[in-house]
Amino acid sequence: MRNLQAIFRIAAFILILICIPTRSEALPLTPFHILIDVGHGGVDSGTSYGDLHEKDINLQIAKRLYQQLTAAGYTVALNRNKDVALSDDNRWLDNRSRHIRDLAQRKNLAKEIGPQMMLSLHVNWSPSPRRRGAIILHQNTEESYLLAELLQNSLNKLTGTNEKPVRGKTYYMLRHNYCPSVIVEMGFISNAQDREMLTNPKAQEKIAQAITEAVSEYVKLSGNKKTEASIEESWWRKLMSSLLDKL
Repeated sequence: MRNLQAIFRIAAFILILICIPTRSEALPLTPFHILIDVGHGGVDSGTSYGDLHEKDINLQIAKRLYQQLTAAGYTVALNRNKDVALSDDNRWLDNRSRHIRDLAQRKNLAKEIGPQMMLSLHVNWSPSPRRRGAIILHQNTEESYLLAELLQNSLNKLTGTNEKPVRGKTYYMLRHNYCPSVIVEMGFISNAQDREMLTNPKAQEKIAQAITEAVSEYVKLSGNKKTEASIEESWWRKLMSSLLDKL
């Protein structure tokens, strides 16, 4: 009886050790494809403050984010790399509304590329100049919520705010997408402190870095989930079979 108890203690200890995630286990086995959706563009300037336009800020930070994610080893795509309106290049929907054509183009580009994640970059505005900080909008899925939580925490640390991610119920890009997706409202152009961060090149690098760190953490956690599932289904069964054979 003592030998049987000892075997089960050893087995439990080994299982605990194996189930503890490590950084190497968490890395994806295949390239992790990320689509950066650069909000607005061309005739659609988005929100603005004086001569500052959201479309330009989105593109500047998107390019920095692209460089950082690529340097981290991810396969990344931008859906625009210059000041153009995606509605002008629409190949999927013939509609009189420029806005609907723009959304359709973004959605179908995502479907065609087939990424494992989409980050839609935007800038916020509020009638209150005191409102500041990044806000992450997510889909009604566990994966999107996890990604939003990690992004929100990372950007909260950068901006010194305490915002919470929000479910984007009415947002087209979150309702019509085929992978974990979030809208990253990087800050309020109507707030002086946020505006400085959104337009200063060094601060833009920090925003991109905060997003990159959150993405990497998401990939690690996603990898660990897969690792733990694999252990539960295969290693545990083999272990229990070998122990039972010795009884």
